[in-house]
Amino acid sequence: MATPPVAGGPAMNPEGPTAVAPTPGTDMTGICFKDQLWLNTYPLDRNLVFDYFALSPFYDWTCNNEQLRMRSIHPLDLSHLSKMTGTEYMLYEVLEPHLFVIRKQKRDGPEKVTPMLTYYILDGSIYQAPQLCNVFAARISRSLYHISKAFTIAASKLEKIGYVDADEGAAVESKVAKETIDFKEVKRVDHILASLQRKLPPAPPPPPFPEGYVPPASADTEKAPEVQQSGEVQPPPVDPIIDQGPAKRMKI
Repeated sequence: MATPPVAGGPAMNPEGPTAVAPTPGTDMTGICFKDQLWLNTYPLDRNLVFDYFALSPFYDWTCNNEQLRMRSIHPLDLSHLSKMTGTEYMLYEVLEPHLFVIRKQKRDGPEKVTPMLTYYILDGSIYQAPQLCNVFAARISRSLYHISKAFTIAASKLEKIGYVDADEGAAVESKVAKETIDFKEVKRVDHILASLQRKLPPAPPPPPFPEGYVPPASADTEKAPEVQQSGEVQPPPVDPIIDQGPAKRMKI
């Protein structure tokens, strides 16, 4: 199978191969690869996407896919990859022509593979997907930063309690002047409420207990027989709300 010229592959000279590009590291999330010249020349589809991925620094030249390419076999042919062991790349998800997901995995048998890393090609740009632990660490670090900033702001606000600037003091004084109580108006309202209270009839006595009901023993019930024996007429009970008389206010 004819493939486009590969950049970054094994160094070649007239006498034959002399060196192999080093294996890419595991953490390459900080870089991005895009070859606009290749994209202008070849279509980016499921048949040529692996050739485009092989141009990037994410590609491991010691993988099984490269061995198939050297034998003029499609590098994503699963019938051949399943018979090999070692590192390989698989086209995991495709949404032509915008998104291609490639997974790097280690094959130990026809049905035994272990995922290692994931890469994705988004509109011609190749990225390495971050690992889940790194995502959690970044989110937690960001949350801690915002929480620490919130506590710092709250502490700065609390330090101002009890200290009033000149402008704020003037505003407070004007507000207090507006909210000054008129004691003459208070006395007039108390007089009106007292006259209305005197016009109201006394509160009716509470209803009797039903037959067979025995009220709980209390200090009042214990004194009740003594009052009945004395034969004195007791005044009606005083309602604590209606018959409490005019409100008592502190004189200034």
